[in-house]
Parts: sequence; C-alpha cells; structure tokens
Amino acid sequence: MSRPRQLLISLAVCALAAHGQQQVSFKDQVYPVLEKAGCRACHTAEGVASPTRLHFPDKDASIERVNAFGNSLVELVDRDNPEKSLLLLKPTARVNHAGGERIASSSADEKTLRAWIDRLAKLSGRELTAALQYKQREAMGFGEAPTVVLRRLTHSQYNNTVRALLSDSTKPAKNFPPEDYVHGFKNQYESLSTSPILAEAYSRSAERLASNAFRRGDSRGLIPCEPTGMNDAACRKTFIEQFGRRAFRRPLDAKEIAHYDGLFRTQGSFVRGAQTVIEAMLQVPSFLFWLEDTPNAKLRPYAVASQLSYFLWNTMPDDTLLANAESGELNTREGVEKVARRMLADARAKQGLDEFISQWLRFDRVLGVARERRVYPLFNERLAESMTEEAKRFIGHIVWNDRDFREVFNGTYTFVNSDLASVYGMERPAREWDRVELPPASERAGILGQALFLTATGKPGDTAPTGRGLFVREQFLCQAVPDPPPGVDTNLPPLDEGKPLTNRGRLAMHANAPMCAGCHNLIDPIGFGFEKFDAIGMRREQYKLVFDSEESSSGRSKEVLLDLDTSAWVTGIADSKFTSPRGLGELLAQTPQCHECVVKQLFRYMAGRQDTPADRPIVNRALDRFRDSGFRFKELMVAFITEKVTPSTRRDHNGSRH
Repeated sequence: MSRPRQLLISLAVCALAAHGQQQVSFKDQVYPVLEKAGCRACHTAEGVASPTRLHFPDKDASIERVNAFGNSLVELVDRDNPEKSLLLLKPTARVNHAGGERIASSSADEKTLRAWIDRLAKLSGRELTAALQYKQREAMGFGEAPTVVLRRLTHSQYNNTVRALLSDSTKPAKNFPPEDYVHGFKNQYESLSTSPILAEAYSRSAERLASNAFRRGDSRGLIPCEPTGMNDAACRKTFIEQFGRRAFRRPLDAKEIAHYDGLFRTQGSFVRGAQTVIEAMLQVPSFLFWLEDTPNAKLRPYAVASQLSYFLWNTMPDDTLLANAESGELNTREGVEKVARRMLADARAKQGLDEFISQWLRFDRVLGVARERRVYPLFNERLAESMTEEAKRFIGHIVWNDRDFREVFNGTYTFVNSDLASVYGMERPAREWDRVELPPASERAGILGQALFLTATGKPGDTAPTGRGLFVREQFLCQAVPDPPPGVDTNLPPLDEGKPLTNRGRLAMHANAPMCAGCHNLIDPIGFGFEKFDAIGMRREQYKLVFDSEESSSGRSKEVLLDLDTSAWVTGIADSKFTSPRGLGELLAQTPQCHECVVKQLFRYMAGRQDTPADRPIVNRALDRFRDSGFRFKELMVAFITEKVTPSTRRDHNGSRH
C-alpha cells in the first residue's frame, strides 16, 4: 500500500474515532451527572425550582421519556454560543444560581454536560421540532392514574358516619390509633391500612355502638316496621335491607341479606337480633371502606354518591343522595353537578370544608402542643382551639360568601374572640367572633398573619424561621424541600451572653455551610419575614434574650434586646422581597404557583392520593375554571367533581371524551 493511501486511511480512522468520542448518551452519561448534582431535588413540578423552565421527569419514567427530556434541554442552550448556555452556566454557578455550584468547573462531569450542550446546539429539522414540543406533550398528561376502588374511613369520617347512621355522638374514633399525615393529609389511601390494633378497636367500637343503639329500648328509628315477633320475616328483611343500604352505602345483594338474616335468627328477640346485625355490619369492609370506583355499572352511581358525600360532607350519603344514585341522576355530568350544588348549599358542607382546612393548615400542630409557660403565659388549650376556630371562620366566610379565595392570603380582616384579641393587641370585640379589620400597622393579613400559622410553625420557647419557611413552601407553593443529608448537625449554636444573636444571626451557619446552604437558602429567608411575631403570634418589636443567673457572668438574670431584621424573599419568584406576613400574603395572592398549589391541595384531599402526570389535564382544567370564576372555591370543588367523579367526563390524554 502506498504511503499517501496509508496516511489517508489513518486520518479517516482518527476522524471516525473523534466523531465517536463526540457521541454522548443522555440517559447513560448526562442524566447520571445531573442526578448526582441533585438537580432533580429542586427541578420538578413539586420542587422549589418549579417556576423555572427545567422540570425533570418522574423517577420511574421510561427510557423514551428520559431521552425526550434530554433533547428538550435545547431550550436552555444558546445555539450560537453554547458556552453561554444557561444549561452550563447555572449548575456551575458561573451565573447566579439559587442551588449554588452543583457541578464543579473543569470537572469530568462538566465536560460530559458540555458535550451534550454541543450536540443540542446542532439539532435541526424534525428532531428540533420534537424537542421543542416536549413540554406541550407533558402538559397533556401520560400514563394511567391510580385506580382506587376502596378507601378506608378516616377517623373523622368514621365519627361522622356513625353519628348519621346511629345518632351516636360519642366520637368513638378518638380512642383509635392516631392517623399519619401523608402528602400533607390524613386521608391518603396508601396510609389507610387496617392494623390488628385498629381492627380490634373497630370490634370494640361496633359492640358499644350496637348496644347503645337500643339502650332503654329506644331503637332511634332504626327499625322501620312494627315486628309481630321474632319470626316476622318481612320486618327482618326490611330492617336488614334498609339499614344495610345506609351502612354499606349501596343495596345489599341476596347473598348478603341471607347471611345477615341468619345472624338475626340466632338471637332470642327481635331487638337483640337487630343489635347483632348492626354489630356485625359495623365490622366488615363494606362499612369500614367506602366504594370510590367499580367496574360494576349497577354500583357505579353509588360509588359516585360516596365520593360526593365524603368529599363535600365528610360523612355518609343521606337518603336523598342514595335515591339520586338509584334513579340514575348521578350517571351524567349535568346530574352530578346539580346534586353537588345542592350538597354545597347544605349545612353539612361546612363540616366537610372544615375538615379540609384542618388538615391543609395542620391544626394538629397547634392543638395539644406545649409552650413555655413563663415565656407565653397566655397560651393554653382554650387559646389553641380559638386559633383553629378563627381559621375556620375566616376561610368559611370567604368560601360560603363566594369571595375571591386569594383573600385567604391577603385579606385584611379576621374574626376574633376575647382570647385572640389579647394576642393581637386589639380591643375585645363587642361580640365573640365579630369580624374586625386589621390595621396596616399590624402588618398582618390573611392566614399568614393569624396566630394559627404563627403557632403551628413555632417551637416551645421561640420562633422557627426555618419551620415557617418550610411550611410556606410545602403547603402554599406545593414545593418539596429535600431532607437534610444524613449525619448533618441541625442544632443551632448555643446562646452566648458574650455574643447575643437573633435567630437570623444564629441561622447564618446554614448559609455558610455547603451541605446546608442549598436548602436553607430556599426556606430560611422566607421565615425571616415573620420574626416580628413570636411563637404564639404576638407582635414584638425586638428580640429578647434572657440569660439566667447560672448562665450569666454577673450572677443575675440578664435581659438583652436586639433589633430585628425582617427583610425576606422567596427564592425562585421574581420581585419577591417582603418584610411581614402582609407583604408575603399580597405576594402569594398574585403568584400563579400559589394558585396552582391550592388546586393541587384540594385534588390530593379529594382523591386521597398524590397527583400524578396522568392527572395534569384534570388539574389544569380545574385551575382554569378556578381562575375564570374569580377564584371562587365552590367553583373549584364543582370543577373537580365534574372532571373526576363523573364517568361521562373521563378523557384520554388528548383531552377527548370517552
């Protein structure tokens, strides 16, 4: 072979090798780099960087979706000057990045990312068009939403149901094992299992409830006929069918009727037989679990009735609602909406809304908590209950009077009793729970200025800026903040008489610690805006430290007053500086992420589960209807009912009806 030809072959081989080196696999090479950098922790629909253009797919996403996501990053690439691409400058912190440096400059990981950026810069034709359409396809939803057939009664639903069914107001579920919060609520189906301890509690409760139902010979209207004796088969059947229909929230089939009739006949009297049937029915899944969905066309309307009732009333369907199911009125979108509006006009709807509010705003963090008596002498159980009552009255006023729901955040009024007036530094109202206006100088507004929020996010002896910032992120922006890395010391520096610091000063350690700064810079600055309000919501102009005699060098207690810096901001939201609850309330009321979060929170409560990518069309349509209505919360509830509950409105992922 001639030397020139040999040289040409060698050059060709080198060119091919160089070309091969430039090929980079997004899934196998680039995606792991971004994962290792922790980008997913913030850049998801629920992450603190959700307002940005970068949203990672779910962890269980298919290879096709991951690669499509990789191509969609072309939106963050400067195709004329790849080295100036945000996809490169942000994670390497060459430009301001809330998450700090995630990929070290000149590292192997940066070179891998840069190789992908160079590839994206050369996209063209159909490949570029498909990459740019990725977000549009994602917004349309994909996959299948979880199908939940049965949902266990929550403890509050159990209490409300036995009260409606048996006129029993003893609230037996208060003795049940406590429920856990999952995804911010206690009614998430994945956490509503039945442990052996709970099963035993159900058994004891059923025995007491059945016994109480016929105490003093009073049947409380449970037996709808006049039995002629134990052998009155017609009356037995009538009782079993009618009570069972209400207890199971659907008609009984012939096999079930025969089973309970057999139990009934083992007893020596009609009343004793009825009591035995009630006790048995209260322990079976058909009572303890309500039907949310079913392929059985005959039972489907009854499942719709239960969804409506436990969502809107937090209790069992009444006779009218069961009749609506039987008549077929719940088989159409129009019928369901008509029934839902009737239910929202019923007094029981207040009970349902209050339950949603109590879980969303975490009343449990106020009821039963402790505060240091010498620091907060006003705090007691009665004041804690007043805090929850204020929130219920305030939000209820907005909802039931069809006011703009954004007033939950920026409303400059509230409802107080004498106890709360003392906390707020107001004159006592002429009547308990009168509406009062909040003066601008108070710097309070909406739920953020109320004692409930300020107490729920405090500590026994002091405020907690981190806790307050975290609550705002999670409950009002639906953004998940990652847990601290394992082994990290989360304790603040001890108080030092020689160098007294405010909470802001002590929390500076988080901003200066690389392992902590990424997350704490996202939550602490929010909490600083509340520092003029103590751990039970009382206003303070300065931060007071008291050093006891044992700790004081002088041998006497020493009081130190420090000025408060309440400058605050919400990283990820433009022009978000504020200095008070009123300032943040006004900001959230105008923030699209907050509006969407309200919608998502209601969806999670209604569906009993976290929203999935397949739910995005429903959530987006409900959000549009919420906005178009002027942010009327009742319209949001009706929107979800007609979108999710009604069989005829189920849609495929292109939005067309089935």
